[in-house]
Amino acid sequence: MPSNTSSNKAVVPEAKGALDRFKYEVANELGVPLTDGYNGNLTSKQNGSVGGYMVKKMIEAQERQMSSGSQGSQQY
Repeated sequence: MPSNTSSNKAVVPEAKGALDRFKYEVANELGVPLTDGYNGNLTSKQNGSVGGYMVKKMIEAQERQMSSGSQGSQQY
């Protein structure tokens, strides 16, 4: 049963617009025909590839930022 509401909540609400733009950019790169609104016609694999690739790109960006020393003296 499809639902039009999402339980996902952004930790930083101000980033929601940027994350949405990023999602459509990634979908376009992957050739996934993501549209605004209901996407029930897409397979789980298509939807999952968008989310998975988003995470991969965000981790790569964070690793680059951490390796450049822009995190100061913070250690992980």
